[in-house]
Amino acid sequence: MPIMVLKAAYVALNGSDRSANTSKAELSMEVEEKDVTTFASNGWKEVAGGLASGGLAVTFKNDLAAAALDSVMWPLFGTVVPFEVRASNAVVGTSNPKYTGSILIKNWTPIAGAPGDVNEASYTWPTSGPVTRATA
Repeated sequence: MPIMVLKAAYVALNGSDRSANTSKAELSMEVEEKDVTTFASNGWKEVAGGLASGGLAVTFKNDLAAAALDSVMWPLFGTVVPFEVRASNAVVGTSNPKYTGSILIKNWTPIAGAPGDVNEASYTWPTSGPVTRATA
């Protein structure tokens, strides 16, 4: 079984590559569990998938300089924007699929830390609509 170490993951928001500011990326999806048990289930619980949802979790090293991360993210606060994430910044392919969709930028923390800390913040933004996987 191959093991993958993330070294150069790709994270783009609203068409802009944010990988240089990103120190963590995690895309997760889940589906609601709906109980469809009947008397014909013979005492066993039966389930079906309901609505799907997801989230994109990222940690950003904040940059407040002109035309840097904060100036790009601030106008996106409160809006739904497209995203793309890949395990590697290499070309999309069967061993490096891209996941795309839209997320709600529901919070933004441009300044975080105590004296001597790196100014960074972590977010988990909910997906809006479907997430797709492509290998080309």
